[in-house]
Amino acid sequence: MYPHDIYLMSRILELCVLQVSAALKQGQITPTELCQKCLSLIKKTKFLNAYITVSEEVALKQAEESEKRYKKGHSLGDLDGIPIAVKDNFSTSGIETTCASNMLKGYVPPYNATVVQKLLDQGAVLMGKTNLDEFAMGSGSTDGVFGPVKNPWSYSKQYKEKTKHKAHGENEDSNWLITGGSSGGSAAAVATFTCFAALGSDTGGSTRNPAAHCGVVGFKPSYGLVSRHGLIPLVNSMDVPGILTRCVDDAAIVLGMLAGHDPKDSTTVQDPVKPFTLPSLTDVSKLCIGIPKVTLPFYYFTEILSSQISESSKV
Repeated sequence: MYPHDIYLMSRILELCVLQVSAALKQGQITPTELCQKCLSLIKKTKFLNAYITVSEEVALKQAEESEKRYKKGHSLGDLDGIPIAVKDNFSTSGIETTCASNMLKGYVPPYNATVVQKLLDQGAVLMGKTNLDEFAMGSGSTDGVFGPVKNPWSYSKQYKEKTKHKAHGENEDSNWLITGGSSGGSAAAVATFTCFAALGSDTGGSTRNPAAHCGVVGFKPSYGLVSRHGLIPLVNSMDVPGILTRCVDDAAIVLGMLAGHDPKDSTTVQDPVKPFTLPSLTDVSKLCIGIPKVTLPFYYFTEILSSQISESSKV
């Protein structure tokens, strides 16, 4: 193995989807090795409580099938062999779906949600089902029956140094940050490199909120662009499957695979969906960002808002 290959193997989880896909096609890493790396990280970061169910056997079998396709030169696409995770309010055939509630304990759907099936049809490897607020009703991922999801950044060197004087005498395990919600498990899973993309759901921010908290990309597609079939809804007329990744390009790739009409969801767009292309915006010097002056300032600033955020947001 050449030095470049050794370096790639050690940094593979930090790459974007297209880079990993290229590495898989070139044989620099196999889908099984990639899957095992992610499974190992899931075990190491178990204390974050990002996953409710880890589908290890399913994932390894899917990785094995992907590996056979690569050896034959029959890759299914950019997501073939790529580890993903799914919020536990999407139906997954043969895998328990709980919505983080005891009400659904033991419920194993007989079918996949359309978005899950589309990802699997592209050869994605399902690592497991991620934690959330019960029935997606919350904004912190702290209110599910399986316990709260802890923000990976709570354990970063920078955060520990900043809060060292404040946490003196406290139990270190209690000094953690929330992930935001309700898709906090999916955001934490992506942020800790246990998968390259994850599905969330978004009613009024449940994908974008945890993405911001965990430092990843969170995208809510327009209502009707992506099928809701198999998503156990919080608000049926507002819920949308969300996408969490570590870069914008990956979010665009996943959206391109999920978007389009679904006969099982009458609210999906009827017109053909064009491929998504991202503009090459390199000069942001003339980019304007507007912050509205509202009559109800608590929409943006509250007494409990972090002083660091409040100070950095002043204009």
